[in-house]
Amino acid sequence: MDGTVDPAAATDAARDLLASVYGFADFRPGQAEIVAAVAAGQEVLAILPTGAGKSLCFQLPALMRPGVTLVVSPLIALMRDQVRALQAAGVVAGALTSANTDAETDAVHAALADGTLRLLYLAPERLVSARTLLARANVTAIAVDEAHCVSQWGHDFRPDYLQIGALRKSLGVPLAAFTATADAETRDEIVARLFDGAQPRVFLHGFDRPNIHLAFAAKDRPRAQILDFAAARRGQSGIVYCGTRAKTEGLARAMAEAGHPACAYHGGMEAEARRAVETRFAVEDGLIVCATVAFGMGVDKPDIRWVAHADLPKSIESYYQEIGRAGRDGAPAETLTLFGADDIRLRRSQIDEGLAPPERKDADHGRLNALLGLAEALACRRVQLLAYFGETAEPCGNCDLCDTPPLTFDGTESVRMALSAVLRTGEWFGAGHLIDVLTGKATPKVRERGHDALPTFGVGKATPPRDWQDVFRQMMGRDLLRPDPERHGALRMTDAARPLLRGEATIELRRETARAAPRPAVKALVADEDAPLLSALKAQRRALAEAARVPAYVIFTDRTLVEMAERRPATLDAMARIGGVGAVKLERFGAAFLKVITGAEPSPVHPARRKLAGRAAGSLFDRLQETASRLDRGSDGTGRFVDCRTTTVRWIAEHRPASLDALGRAPGMGPRQIDRFGAAFLEIIAEG
Repeated sequence: MDGTVDPAAATDAARDLLASVYGFADFRPGQAEIVAAVAAGQEVLAILPTGAGKSLCFQLPALMRPGVTLVVSPLIALMRDQVRALQAAGVVAGALTSANTDAETDAVHAALADGTLRLLYLAPERLVSARTLLARANVTAIAVDEAHCVSQWGHDFRPDYLQIGALRKSLGVPLAAFTATADAETRDEIVARLFDGAQPRVFLHGFDRPNIHLAFAAKDRPRAQILDFAAARRGQSGIVYCGTRAKTEGLARAMAEAGHPACAYHGGMEAEARRAVETRFAVEDGLIVCATVAFGMGVDKPDIRWVAHADLPKSIESYYQEIGRAGRDGAPAETLTLFGADDIRLRRSQIDEGLAPPERKDADHGRLNALLGLAEALACRRVQLLAYFGETAEPCGNCDLCDTPPLTFDGTESVRMALSAVLRTGEWFGAGHLIDVLTGKATPKVRERGHDALPTFGVGKATPPRDWQDVFRQMMGRDLLRPDPERHGALRMTDAARPLLRGEATIELRRETARAAPRPAVKALVADEDAPLLSALKAQRRALAEAARVPAYVIFTDRTLVEMAERRPATLDAMARIGGVGAVKLERFGAAFLKVITGAEPSPVHPARRKLAGRAAGSLFDRLQETASRLDRGSDGTGRFVDCRTTTVRWIAEHRPASLDALGRAPGMGPRQIDRFGAAFLEIIAEG
């Protein structure tokens, strides 16, 4: 069956579904064009930032076309969360995973058999075993989530993603691939492997996440820095990324001792223990997960309020992807990334000692350089981050350097002293020994090597050792010095440093003041006067989520609750105009949340009227219904009773017939109803 949609009709149909199913009045930037292309059956590669609404770009077209849309997704937790959210919105969707209960699997097969299933989620590892099922399932499109997993050199490479291209050919259906992070090289690999080299329509939308506050800090008692950051955000869900498994466990214990609900997550844990953490994080408000990068793609929680890095990520792409897990609901979110010289040495050695070919190692050093440049930036971090992805921006006003511009100094002389020390000691030593030489500290090692006789011995004694540590870290961050893996991490000068050494260039360095920095203030989700109502709405959400055994955000996201707390809707019509309140959720949960807001049970509403809540047809229905009640015994109230059914009134309100002939086509609108109500109804419709 042809699974395409007429492009001319796609936009209107998409907006209707967006409002009725998802409860949103309009698309986020970039979504409408992608939805139209996917619905029209075009091959699509879409790169959107995390939180820009990628999943909607394949879910909505699935509701606009006949048949089943196959969604290939890398993690069970991710699939189950999306399926539960779709089902809560009234969409028939299912996943076939190893975590399914028998009842869940039976429901998927039953929905496939009766033709009601719209989206089927599968992990790439199940594609081979499911080929027979897919061949008879009336699959009309394939959507590939986290498409960068097809990249063989990527951190998230999944070999089974390589089967998707052949599956696309065998089913003969269009494919749409989605990812948040894909540089030009990865995009080329996706096109080659998923689309067999045929050029899809590429959508590359802005990488900016303006609601996320960016901040970096040099390590200085790093555990205390992370604990202070969490303490200032007590009660808010967060992730702390750590460089080692041991650190995740130690930091989780420290968090718990400080009174935070916290747990560790890493690849060395048993699968059941990892799933337990994923489940807790999905359903609990305020849980902190201290994790390695193993905790990542499966995170589909939209109300993560902060992400911290206890250690430097491996590249700017990794950093962007990991901080992007915060604030996916669009509400304010915060980040903090700690870094130090040890991080730089570790990341350099991981690249140098890896098995990748030389050109790949050079590219990986370049990616790390981009992140280090961001960490050592002297002006707006967002401008520099977006520049890496090829975008220009004005200073954002939402990063630590915009909040408090750094103190800087001309570091040219200090850098030249350091470079001289590196070269005069033969590029065989690390920063600690070099600082001893520069500050004139005649340690046994310095005397044994004869370095106390060098011209550079003591030339930097006016600068405290701790400040020299900052200079060396910034030099490593600017790629002026690199650890040499063949010399046990000794620092060697790079070509980039030669102009400075020769006096042909100058350099500005940051004077570290973070040691005296106050604890950053928390950005509250709502004003003080709305905070009690928001807490009550969250309590109602938690009760409904626990009863339904689903994550809290499946009921409503934080952003939706914030809008309720601020706008305080008092009727179902007003509730329906809150972002994220679709028709099915209004039906299921609207009355419960109205009661929290107003403190009283909402007035009963006829089901036919409730389906029009928040729409222009709703107010027209009210006027038509009032007129039908007033005229049911004639204009003078003494005539024979003539009934106009509520379902008939709803049809008229939705279709707005403009003549008696058109009005007569309404179900239940016979000659007696036309005679009694026709003229009055047409007059009300004409008034708008």
